[in-house]
Amino acid sequence: MRKSLKSVERRVAVQLVVSRDYSLSLCLRLRYEPTDPYVVRAIFFADCDEPVEWVLGRDLLADGLKGPAGCADVRIWSAVGRGDTAMYIAFGSSADTALLEVSAGEIRSFLEQTEAQVPRGTESGHIDWDAGLAHLRSQG
Repeated sequence: MRKSLKSVERRVAVQLVVSRDYSLSLCLRLRYEPTDPYVVRAIFFADCDEPVEWVLGRDLLADGLKGPAGCADVRIWSAVGRGDTAMYIAFGSSADTALLEVSAGEIRSFLEQTEAQVPRGTESGHIDWDAGLAHLRSQG
């Protein structure tokens, strides 16, 4: 019998970098569901009615802690090696990009919690393939 796995959720303060001298504080909620083991949901709360959600690859976040990762709509890099404790996440195209600064330690700690639930490399064993196939067939 498979052990019951729990969701991992963490609230993190982030800075939306507007310019070199100005940034806005945002609240970010990271959520990991073992039933969807390859992704992390990043939900941003700002001064608006509805939160904004992006779906990120868990491996992308982990790779971004070690060096530049991603391309196109999501790019991640760490400044930890330069004496900073920040990690940067850029969302969007080159014409319209949002740049976020977040604590690399917070991301690392969150990822450690997700890996305690579903170790990297074992994700496919946590997917209900039959349910996914049944859903695709019903869409027809």
